[in-house]
Amino acid sequence: MTNPRPTARTESRAKFRPLFLLALAGALLPTAVRADDLTTPSYLPAKEHVLQLEKIAVNGRKHDLSYSVQRSMTATKTDTALVDVPQAVTVITRELINDQAMRSIGDVTRYVPGVGIAQGEGNRDTPVLRGNSSTADFFIDGVRDDVQYYRDLYNVDRVEILKGPNAMIFGRGGSGGLINRVTKQANGVVVNELALQLGQWEQYRATLDVAQPINGQASFRVTGLYEDSGSYRDDITLQRYGVNPTLAWTLSDRTRLHLGYEHFHDERTTDRGVSSYQGRPVQTAASTFFGDPAQSPTAATVNSVFVTLDHKLPRGLTLRNTTRFSSYAKSYQNVFPGAVNAAGTSVALSAYNNATDRDNLFNQTDVIIPLETGSVKHQVLAGLELARQETDNLRLTGYFSTISPTTTSVLVPLANPRTTLPVTFQPSATDANNHGVAKTVAVYVQDQITLLPQVQAIVGVRLEKFDVDFLNNRTGAKLDSSDDLLSPRAGLIYKPVEKLSAYASYSMSYVPRAGEQLSSLSLTNRSLDPEEFTNFELGLKWEARPDLIFTVATYRLDRSNVVISDPADSTRSILVDGQRAKGVELGATGRLGKKWSMAGGYAYQDGRIKTTQSATVVAGARLAQLPRHTFSLWNRYDLSAQWGFGVGAIYRDAIFTSTDHTVTLPSFVRFDAAVFYRLNKNVRAQLNVENVFDRTYFASAHSNNNITPGSPRALRVSVTTNF
Repeated sequence: MTNPRPTARTESRAKFRPLFLLALAGALLPTAVRADDLTTPSYLPAKEHVLQLEKIAVNGRKHDLSYSVQRSMTATKTDTALVDVPQAVTVITRELINDQAMRSIGDVTRYVPGVGIAQGEGNRDTPVLRGNSSTADFFIDGVRDDVQYYRDLYNVDRVEILKGPNAMIFGRGGSGGLINRVTKQANGVVVNELALQLGQWEQYRATLDVAQPINGQASFRVTGLYEDSGSYRDDITLQRYGVNPTLAWTLSDRTRLHLGYEHFHDERTTDRGVSSYQGRPVQTAASTFFGDPAQSPTAATVNSVFVTLDHKLPRGLTLRNTTRFSSYAKSYQNVFPGAVNAAGTSVALSAYNNATDRDNLFNQTDVIIPLETGSVKHQVLAGLELARQETDNLRLTGYFSTISPTTTSVLVPLANPRTTLPVTFQPSATDANNHGVAKTVAVYVQDQITLLPQVQAIVGVRLEKFDVDFLNNRTGAKLDSSDDLLSPRAGLIYKPVEKLSAYASYSMSYVPRAGEQLSSLSLTNRSLDPEEFTNFELGLKWEARPDLIFTVATYRLDRSNVVISDPADSTRSILVDGQRAKGVELGATGRLGKKWSMAGGYAYQDGRIKTTQSATVVAGARLAQLPRHTFSLWNRYDLSAQWGFGVGAIYRDAIFTSTDHTVTLPSFVRFDAAVFYRLNKNVRAQLNVENVFDRTYFASAHSNNNITPGSPRALRVSVTTNF
């Protein structure tokens, strides 16, 4: 493989490198303490409204910095103990994010039972939740964040993964679950933190977190990111940066205002991995790039602003209103691999590009009403959500015009699967060129009921009117659709003791015919009923101690109203039951002792196609990218106030890359490790080692011929200083 050609990007990286190393060295120097390194999470009330407990130092870490949390507002929109939520929820805390040096959603999912990650064509996050892959089921502070891009964790306090349909709270989508990022926000606490990271393959990353009170009524916080990195994959580059200032302002004893803005930019090489041959990924070095990295750029820019007003009303009522406007500009281009020929000597390459611009405007108003009817206690949530999403989408096909004006695929040697042929991008007869406006009006009511000291219930329903106006710019066709979506949830909780709960729950969600990305409305599907997802779940949660929780859940998730061609009349479409996923999830998160923290779980998953839908999607077929067994366990042990270490193991069973079952990714076991060192109360350092034993494995896939090799052994050094 030849070395990459020098570019302005590589020259700028060379200039940046000595500055980064100088900053890394400076971070190791002792600095004066001006701030506590403990921050109050943004999802908790302001500091003055919280009962402050004594902080207990344990081995150089604060006692309440843990891998587990006890309460959340996300699953119910009310401040609820997780042990009282009748649903499987996994929370990745800031402490765990830091200890594993996580940077992305893909990193987050590694130690979450029942959740995987697909390749996403090398340009977007694509989690697989209970057998359903998604590019749209993302939220930020409870508000939809649904454009396809790679998200970062620089401004995140914690990540919450809710499993099963969640439409009653979050609206359409969330078919197998969803991922909500809870951001760091101003809350009156002083923070001054700089973190620097240096890794193999020229990986450089810096994050900043600064928070200060302005006066007795207001405070601000600013988080920032800059990263310029290479990869174990040949000629892959990544550059991203972001800044997220927030302001908290106490207007009165009853009223609090939060304001914030984020600018985030991610620019990288689109990498769709390697192809397959004879049912397995091709045998090649993990670094081998298929296609042309020079003609495969991806860029995403996000600008988002929010305003949240919290107001306490008489008689214990609480009013919250949140408005968030987000503007997204996403584009990607790729020259990528297709099938290998029968002789195993050459591979086909094709190309296309795609651009999406979207403006999201969401307004949510919630009122929380505590009530008592005799001995029965209620916490009623009533809400209204208004939304407008405007989307422009354009796709162009790549033509290798130096061969012929109509050539869209070329063969290259499998031994050197690269091309430098110029590609001309122009519309084909079926390429998308769309403009769409989606409008949502939703009302919802939920009641959390304490029937007896040991028995609780939660019931709720959401009525959502979802309208789409769609213009096909290529043909001039104007389409529209309208759905009235009724999304219920119900759960019953039995608590024989305060910290142990058994629950049963039921929930439903829908994906309208415009698709989760609002881009697939057609004349033949616009009047069809939306896809339905119905989940039944039983579970146990045991809070063994305030910072240790064990969970078990078993579920059945059915997908119905899948569109197929009528076998008796190919001109007609019919709706059928699409698939069923069922499984068992075990989770354990928290502190086993003063020195030992752990997080992990096991999942058994079985997902099947219920009705034959095409020649390659047949009844009984196992769902794509769904392992039968997964296991993960991460441990941190503190040897002393200065030294600690971490050890992690991940096992994933074999998976099919597609429902046609022609290509299999083998099972694998991977081990990770870390060493932690606290130089003084202001400076801490760590070394993270991914894939300690340098095992060959395949991390993810998008299709039979887009497979991402896992990283070889990778080392990253991080230094964090409080100044």
